[in-house]
Amino acid sequence: MRGNLIIISAPSGTGKTTILKRLFTLVKGVTFSVSHTTRSPRSGEQHGVDYYFVDQQTFLGMRTGNEFLEWAEVHGNYYGTSRAEVNRHLARGLDVLLDIDVQGARQVRQTAGGDCFSIFIAPPSWEELTLRLTGRGTDSPETIRLRLDNAIKEMQDAGLYDYLIVNDTVDQAVDTLRSIIIAQRCRARRNSDGLPLLLPDCEHRPL
Repeated sequence: MRGNLIIISAPSGTGKTTILKRLFTLVKGVTFSVSHTTRSPRSGEQHGVDYYFVDQQTFLGMRTGNEFLEWAEVHGNYYGTSRAEVNRHLARGLDVLLDIDVQGARQVRQTAGGDCFSIFIAPPSWEELTLRLTGRGTDSPETIRLRLDNAIKEMQDAGLYDYLIVNDTVDQAVDTLRSIIIAQRCRARRNSDGLPLLLPDCEHRPL
């Protein structure tokens, strides 16, 4: 039984990474699709764990070869999701989370159609998003302004997603995301751990 393909999108600074890390400690049978990117690694990021860090020539070659389920250019860098990696995980019955932006989400919806569902994570307010971005201390004022400008455009796509989560508190956002995933598994006749549900054999019930 194939797993679910789950699109997760959120403006930068919304807390998506924190939510997903917490989710993985609570929900079995979920895996993360590691994207390819041309941007440089941030402090603590590992190749093959956080991203596959490649140069632009390599990325463009993969794009020409139709190796990406989706790809996008964000903040001057390229990001893409490998078709082969996603299909390998789905075939094993794992639910695959695609941590992608709204551009990539549009592409996956077009390609996968009803074989995926999507979740948009939004900040509780514009002021809180600004505070979170400036409080990280990792980006220049110009980069922060670019991320805020992009957030305006990204949140205009929120209505296209199947589910909306407002990250007011991390615990509540994680609980909501977990509930959505379990509900989708039930629709596919799978239990909360993602395993196939077996119905009782009524033909051999005791009289």
